[in-house]
Amino acid sequence: MKNKYFVVWLALFVLCRFAGADGYRTSVGEGDDRIPVAVLTGEPHEMGVALGALMRAEIQALVPAYLQAAQRIDERFSDAELDKAWDSASKYMTPRYIEEMKGMAEGSGLPFDTVRRAHMIPVISPFSCSAAAVWGKAAKNGHLYQIRNLDYTVDARLQDFPVVVVYIPKEGIPHMSISFAGIIGANTGMNAEGISLSEIGDSPESEYPYNLDGAHFMSLFRDILYDAHSLDEAESQLKAAKRIKRYYFVFGDGQAPAAVKIRSYAPELDIWKDNDPTDELAPNILPNMVYQAGGRNPIAYAHMNAYQGEYDADAMIQLSKAIGSLGGNLLNVVYDATALECWAAYAKDATECAYRRPYVHIKMNDYVPFQAHPEHISVEASYPAP
Repeated sequence: MKNKYFVVWLALFVLCRFAGADGYRTSVGEGDDRIPVAVLTGEPHEMGVALGALMRAEIQALVPAYLQAAQRIDERFSDAELDKAWDSASKYMTPRYIEEMKGMAEGSGLPFDTVRRAHMIPVISPFSCSAAAVWGKAAKNGHLYQIRNLDYTVDARLQDFPVVVVYIPKEGIPHMSISFAGIIGANTGMNAEGISLSEIGDSPESEYPYNLDGAHFMSLFRDILYDAHSLDEAESQLKAAKRIKRYYFVFGDGQAPAAVKIRSYAPELDIWKDNDPTDELAPNILPNMVYQAGGRNPIAYAHMNAYQGEYDADAMIQLSKAIGSLGGNLLNVVYDATALECWAAYAKDATECAYRRPYVHIKMNDYVPFQAHPEHISVEASYPAP
């Protein structure tokens, strides 16, 4: 009898403990191209718990392994060094960001120290990515189309654990992050106001150790997605932040439509509109277009010059493929920020880069506003009583 009451009590405890967390899990794509979608709503901590619960198996498989793999490769990823990075960067994280991270650790069953250290790996790593945006007369329908190619090692096997997270916060703008299980920082994303964000890392290995006394772009991107209703507001948030390292960004506004390219070499900041003669790529500049693709800039310019006025989702996907890095292309996203939809391609295993993979269609309006879907995996269903 005592065992019976204990089981009933434990079941009630589990349900009550996570009663504030609301969300469900579904997917897009088919077969090997299927991508999990976690749809969350509530306060930051609640959404973190829901994400941890819904993606528990993947988070437990990826996050500790990702941390251990990094630590085997380089001493810069030791617990002590990652803790130093956290001490520097966390001072510039909003309380809601940290609360979400704590909630995800709780929901996934991982120690918070493991989760926060894993989030510091990108902070002290170099990146080399590419991005572009076209809009207005450069596009067939006038929409804002934007690319984000994440050129990062496939050896960490992040691509084996993809997830699109749709946040519908109690306070703030609904937004989505195309990411990996257990990572709450946004390497790219789009919000319901049509703000779309891309990043290109430009901090050379030779500059390590980096000055990390400021906001890392992945936590800053989440803040912008939460709060920015326009391109001006997104730029203002970036200007107000204490920035670190060297980055390029492309910020888009699907409702304007318009986009800018930004060179953020902390503490300096340069913002270029389309066809701007002060853009460092001039004279290879174009109306209603901005781009930055590192060593692949000539490829991007040639494609964009040839397809002026012809861009749609298919043409942008072809541009994304053309500027994918041969050395490691982990994730590619093409946004239509006017229609609030995107197409995402993840690398497969360690053998096939993202630009060789199918681009899976995702519509934000399929998930916003939040509606419970009992036929899908719910938060409560991810916590069965023992």
